[in-house]
Order: sequence, then C-alpha cells, then structure tokens
Amino acid sequence: MTVVTPDSITRRAATIVLPILVVAGAGLAARTSLATAYPLPALLLFLWIVADTMTLALLARTQRNPPARAVLGTVAGACLTVVAGAPPTLRATLWAMPWLVTIMAAIVVGHVVVAGRSAGQAWRAPAAGMRDRCERVASALLPPLLVRLAAAELTVLHMALFRWGGAGDVPADARGFAYHRHLTPMCAALLILSAIEMAVYHLLLAHWSRAGAVVMFVLSDVGFVYLLGLIKSFRFRPVLLTRDGVRVRAGFLIDRFVPLEAIAGVDGEVRGEEMREDATLNAALLAWPNVVLRLRTPLPGRSWRRRTPVVRVAFRLDEPEAFVRMLRWRLGQGAI
Repeated sequence: MTVVTPDSITRRAATIVLPILVVAGAGLAARTSLATAYPLPALLLFLWIVADTMTLALLARTQRNPPARAVLGTVAGACLTVVAGAPPTLRATLWAMPWLVTIMAAIVVGHVVVAGRSAGQAWRAPAAGMRDRCERVASALLPPLLVRLAAAELTVLHMALFRWGGAGDVPADARGFAYHRHLTPMCAALLILSAIEMAVYHLLLAHWSRAGAVVMFVLSDVGFVYLLGLIKSFRFRPVLLTRDGVRVRAGFLIDRFVPLEAIAGVDGEVRGEEMREDATLNAALLAWPNVVLRLRTPLPGRSWRRRTPVVRVAFRLDEPEAFVRMLRWRLGQGAI
C-alpha cells in the first residue's frame, strides 16, 4: 500500500507545476525575435525542451523505471504540445520537414495503437460501474491526472445541475450519517447573497463596459454553479460507517478514510485545546464538532500545510448518538 505523506504530495505537485512553467517559458521563448530569425534551431530546441521536461516529470512521478507505454504516451504528448504551442513561423518550418513530421506522427500513432489495446483491456476488466469503466478507458488514452480532473469537474456539474432529489451516495455495505441539516440555513443565505451579488455586479458593470459585464456574468454563473454543487454535496455525501472503517466526508471538501483498526475510541467530548492542535483533523463545517475519533495509529497529513500526523479526527453529525453507539459496538464485536 502506498503511504501518502506531505513530502510526497509536495513532490508530486512540483512534478505537475514545474513542467507546465518550463513548457510555458519555452513557448514564450519560441516567440521571440531570435527564434523567428533562426526558426529551425528554435524548433528543434523547443521540441527537445518539451520532450525532455515531460519525460523527466514522468520519471520524478514514478520514482522507478516507468513502463514503455507511459514513456511512449509522454513523448506523443510532447509532439502534440509542440504542434499546438509552436508559433506560426516554427510551425511552418515543421511542415517543411516531412521526415520530422513523419517521425512525430509515427510516435502519436504508436501511442494510439498501444493505448487502444490497453483501453480495450480496461473496458473488458471487471469494474464497479460504468463510471469506473469509462475512467479506466480514458486513463489509458489520456494522462490519468487530466482524466481525474475532468471526472471531478463533471461530478460537480452533475450534482449541481441534475441531482435534485433521491438518497445520498451510500454503498450497500455501509451506513450513512447526515451532517447537512445545521448547514441548510447558512447555505440558503449564501446562495441568496450570491445571486444578489451576481445581479448587482452585472448591472453596475453594464454601465461602463459591456464586455466586462459579460465576462463577470460568465464567471459569476460558473461560480454559482460550483457553489450550488458544493452545497448539495453536503447532503449527497454523508459520513459512512463501513465494515472496514469510517469514511469522514464533508461534501467535496474532505474525504478521508479511517481504518477500523486505527481507531482507539470514539466519544462526543470535544475539548477546545485539542481542536487547536495540528494533530487534529477538524472536518466540522461552520459548527463545533460533536464526534471525535481517537486514533491509535496516526494518519499521515495530506496537505502541504499539515505535516503533523493526524491522531484524532473530529466532525459534526446531525445524530451523533446513533453513530457513536454503532461504532462502539462495531469496535467491540467486529460487525455493523
């Protein structure tokens, strides 16, 4: 099992952000007057920087010898990045060299063939549902990080626009415990204030700049949709008590699994000095927590701000007594 630590998170973030900055810098350098004066060396240098940067990032993320399929996909992505990001002068130089275009096209076609075989295997493999199957297939064709980001975006949009009723996301082998009722009045007020703010901004900006009003209107609408999806996720994503542990959730904001064997005890006594410690993960939203999981095995911190291992997890439930009673029974007898 892979252990997630703050250092690994920082390293992984660096392998994502730094290559983007390097490639963006190379793209800007390819648009200088010097690159325009010497297009062939500039094109080859641009291609080398992009391919080398993306390959080094792959090696840093894997921390081992990456599979040949991943290397081929990375080089193919570098070829497509160069074609899409090169300025017109460098792109015209590229089209004037059929041998280089042929090599780059062969790399891309090879990646499509290999990834297509992997996608077929992923489609035939057993999966929990259609969504997992589609994510596996897409991850075989596209960068997994991009697929996960797109899946998260679609999840938020689907919840904001299409889910207006029904039960929460509770698996068959788990018990769900709600925490959204104390948040409902505050969330409703926040939505109303956001709608008023959108209308005021649009009306005021329309007097000075029509383009600015349109841009602000689009940004406000997107923000409102995301806010609506977040608020609705509080109801559709309850805290779960499973056979293996407790899945502490706070909408889209927090999703942390606590194994059953790591829990030393549970109670509703929450002390202020404990909540202020870095070793406490406070998952309660806009309220004081009423349930605390005390851990015998600390959980690693997951964010760059939290490097201290987590020794207690606090959250708030609408009916904490039932959860505490059931978890204590689960800890004592080994069944829900």
